[in-house]
Amino acid sequence: MLTVAYSAGLFGIDGYLVTVECDTVCDMPDLEIVGLPDAAVREAKQRVKAAIVNSGLRLPEVKATVNLAPADIKKEGSAFDLAILVTLLRASGSLTPSAETEDCCFIGELSFSGAVRAARGVLSMVLAAKAAGKTRIFVPFANAGEASVVDGVAVYGVTDAAQLAAHLNGTTLINPTEECSIDLSCAPIPGLDFSDVKGQARAKRAMEIAAAGGHNILMIGPPGSGKSMLAKRLPTVLPPMTFGEALETTKIHSVSGILPDGQSLVCRRPFRSPHHTLSAPSMVGGGAIPKPGEISLAHNGVLFLDELPEFPKNVTESLRQPLEDGKVTVTRAAGRLTFPSSFMLVCAMNPCKCGYYGSAVRQCTCKKDDIKKYLSKISGPLLDRIDIQVELPALDFSELSSKETAETSETVRERVIKAREFARKRYESEAPELLCNARLTARQIRRFCQTDAAGEQILKTAFDAMGMSARGYDRILRVARTIADLDASDNISPRHIAEAVQLRSLDRKYW
Repeated sequence: MLTVAYSAGLFGIDGYLVTVECDTVCDMPDLEIVGLPDAAVREAKQRVKAAIVNSGLRLPEVKATVNLAPADIKKEGSAFDLAILVTLLRASGSLTPSAETEDCCFIGELSFSGAVRAARGVLSMVLAAKAAGKTRIFVPFANAGEASVVDGVAVYGVTDAAQLAAHLNGTTLINPTEECSIDLSCAPIPGLDFSDVKGQARAKRAMEIAAAGGHNILMIGPPGSGKSMLAKRLPTVLPPMTFGEALETTKIHSVSGILPDGQSLVCRRPFRSPHHTLSAPSMVGGGAIPKPGEISLAHNGVLFLDELPEFPKNVTESLRQPLEDGKVTVTRAAGRLTFPSSFMLVCAMNPCKCGYYGSAVRQCTCKKDDIKKYLSKISGPLLDRIDIQVELPALDFSELSSKETAETSETVRERVIKAREFARKRYESEAPELLCNARLTARQIRRFCQTDAAGEQILKTAFDAMGMSARGYDRILRVARTIADLDASDNISPRHIAEAVQLRSLDRKYW
């Protein structure tokens, strides 16, 4: 006897439909699973059998072979348990012949008691099931909110095996999960505000420009000058995510298993701050079956690297291609996967090992060769990909003791949102997919970043004096375009060009 149900698997951050076929023959009772399963999938036979017995349902007294198709893709995880359960219940006669499941997809892990446990990557799997024409999706009750984000399908949150069987038999129906209301405006982040940072007006201006255009930024200064404080408060001035950005970010976090319990959608831009001891695979993604790394977990948000020179050089160099392309491709024996990685890179560092090279308030104790060795950990190609470089001097007593109230994050954020909206209107007819100036292509730069003769002269002078690369030239134009957007100016003036050049000249001082 052949019975069929449908589930879904994960390949990278994307889901794919899995057909679960169960063939039963009159032989010694047994259950075997084929179709390239990993250890967690093979162990499903113990979980499913125990769940059926402990739920008061009937186990088929025959030999059953379950095939997970397509059989040439490695199956991992425990989310196939629910679909395997359905095929066995149908084979044993526990489901009535009228229990129609052709338009259904079953996702979830079973416990020995029959309870349905949460699974990771449910959002990606539900999207794949919808694309395959499945209109009724059964997921763990804990994942129902996440799955309900997908419109056009009926989502049923299942608590245990007996409840699922009763629903399919039509005796006790499960109510579909209501579509969740989504608010992407985001409440303020508690305890974090730009007004907490004393002084550093130039650095705050640089952070505002970076937020308005999605630009990468490097902050250099002595210990205690406010670099980490500013970086941690950058998310408070970033604009809200679009629904598409939130959906893609949620897929990554769900697949990685870090989506908070009870949260259906990631509504706040991610902020990732990995320790400098992490490895290159942890940064870009990897593993026997590749999983997203820090750069993908920061997708549509901020990746903050504090004490940049302390990171291994192979880790920082691994950022070069993702910074340019907005994605990273990881190749392993299990397959070749591409993860999105469009993020703002925010770096902070001391100017030397002791932290006081060039300081006016404290003498540096480092040798010249040590300073050179310390700074050489940051390569020229990586610096070339950082749009804005700003120096933070040590604060004096008057700045620290000042009672003057600084601008709040809300005030800065309003200007950032206005600048982004000004840019969006410019791009909506020719490049509606463009969300920030940092992602302008070379062709789009020529189209949207025109300046007058005086601006061209400033650029030429800077290009010759700084030995600028073609990439550096483009990045200055992108930053100048953002500064003009903050001024609500259609044209890039010489003043905008001059400020953009000043925000990129720091590497000439240290490197």
